[in-house]
Amino acid sequence: MSDLMQFFTQHAPIFSILIPAFTSFMLVLLGNPGSGSLAHDQRQPWRRGVSLASVILGFATALYYLSLANTGQVIVYNLSEWAAPFGIVLVLDQLSAFMLVLTYSLALPIIWFASKEWDERGRYFHAMCHFLLMGLCGAFLTGDLFNLFVFFEILLMASYVLLLHGQGKARFQLGIHYVTINLLASALFLIGLGMIYGSVGSLNMADVARLIPLLENDQHRLAVAGGLLLFVVFGIKAAMLPVGFWLPKTYAVASTPVAALFTIMTKVGIYAILRVNGTVFDDSLSKTILQSILLPIGLITSVYGVIGAIGSERLRRFVGFMILSSIGTILVAISLFSTEAWAAGLYYLVHSTLIAAAFYILCGWITSQRGMLKDHFKVGPRMKQHNAVAVAYFIIALMMAGLPPFSGFLGKIFILQATANSPYQLIIILTVLLVSLLSIIAMTRVGFILFWRATKPEDNPETEAYKAYQLLPSVAPKRNDKAIYLLLAALIGYMALAAPIYQYTLSTAAQIQNNPLYESLLLKKDKAGEIISVQPFTPENLPETKYGGETADPNAHLIPYVISENTLKGGHISEYKQRQILNQNAELAHPDDTQLKPMEAQ
Repeated sequence: MSDLMQFFTQHAPIFSILIPAFTSFMLVLLGNPGSGSLAHDQRQPWRRGVSLASVILGFATALYYLSLANTGQVIVYNLSEWAAPFGIVLVLDQLSAFMLVLTYSLALPIIWFASKEWDERGRYFHAMCHFLLMGLCGAFLTGDLFNLFVFFEILLMASYVLLLHGQGKARFQLGIHYVTINLLASALFLIGLGMIYGSVGSLNMADVARLIPLLENDQHRLAVAGGLLLFVVFGIKAAMLPVGFWLPKTYAVASTPVAALFTIMTKVGIYAILRVNGTVFDDSLSKTILQSILLPIGLITSVYGVIGAIGSERLRRFVGFMILSSIGTILVAISLFSTEAWAAGLYYLVHSTLIAAAFYILCGWITSQRGMLKDHFKVGPRMKQHNAVAVAYFIIALMMAGLPPFSGFLGKIFILQATANSPYQLIIILTVLLVSLLSIIAMTRVGFILFWRATKPEDNPETEAYKAYQLLPSVAPKRNDKAIYLLLAALIGYMALAAPIYQYTLSTAAQIQNNPLYESLLLKKDKAGEIISVQPFTPENLPETKYGGETADPNAHLIPYVISENTLKGGHISEYKQRQILNQNAELAHPDDTQLKPMEAQ
């Protein structure tokens, strides 16, 4: 058992990616008939069982990772045993572990809820959910900018299919818009990466953070421009203004479990802004530009979201606008660039994700009991579960509006406390209070229409209204109410544990701001103690890594520093290359000679 745990710990970060990856491939191999046949397909219980077992295993793994990260250690996993910046690395730190737990805390109740009937409305629902989880986990764990792009594309491709789950004209139309916007964002992402790589010569996050301040003026400005282009891309993913208008309508047409699961998608954009623009681009020019634009963007997004919610005519769009408002609040916290503000933003991020998911599931409950009115803000007869739905809405409204004593209130208090040393303290406090007041007004308006003004159901059996009302379900869709209760229970627990959770987020914020820590853990050093990397970027200024190469390589002596000892002793390194390594190490007379030299110099 101890050997198994040692193996699991040794390969820790990769399992969070492999579990959903293998699950999704397994579910694809199980096959999937048309949506009309799924209810009678003998393989459907197997799909649900495999999917739920995988999510439970992923959740347990995320909790284990959180316990490892809580000790303060950062676990670096070198894929193919090649060290950064030459190889691809996964990094498990407090922030990535925190986001993994959030991802599975959301996925577990939603996939359990969707396993009753919802997954029968379209093909490969469970497979796409696990491809989405694979992309999310990879994005949170990667230490490389290009692989951040790769995992973004994996989760986006899964989201394209999930958005169309259940079919329908509206889903197809807005699905086209969603795909187009994200394809544009992906193109900008690649352009930004090209600008960074062309000027820095590396895409490893720790290496880029180290090299950017050392660049010449022109190269530095090009790298910063690339970083700001990535900020635009992440802003599209996070749905901040002015590139976030797509969210309310797009999420409104998604099926109930998909809309609830998509609440984590915007948080990937926020995570990327925090991880990349907040810590990798840590130079003074990047910070000055980002601080000057992020605060007004956050304030405007927050106000616009709540005003849009007040003007909404459908409940699902209302929830989408409230998500926009919460995104603005988190961006305000990030814009302060302090440990306390980032800790507060992370605490509020979890609250906003879970409460939005609960609200979307409540939309499904309300829609099922209002017949032709669906989620439109029109006065109609009382729902058959009027009291239960009203109580659930009331609790969700209190939490989302940020009223005490719930986690939304605590998150906003933490953010306001973090403004103590900010020159913009007054405008931030006034905006947060204004948004909270408008949120209460918006929630009151919705509750007034759906519940307070609800009319008495028709009691004349001869009328069409009476017959239509009797056809409506008298209970919530299967597992719908229970999924809401699970998410609300999680939020109440989150509120009760606010003190230790905030201390964890405070430690997380301090850790991710410590770039020298990541530099020392991820990047290898030569005998002279110098980091083995390339700056400024020259294509020839690299060690030759062709295993069977018979060409003279002036950098052969550096190969032992960038690959593992087992690989070095294996059969892949040719005898010619081994002799080069030994001869060059014997000939080196000065420590400075260990630095990289161009291949053409010999």
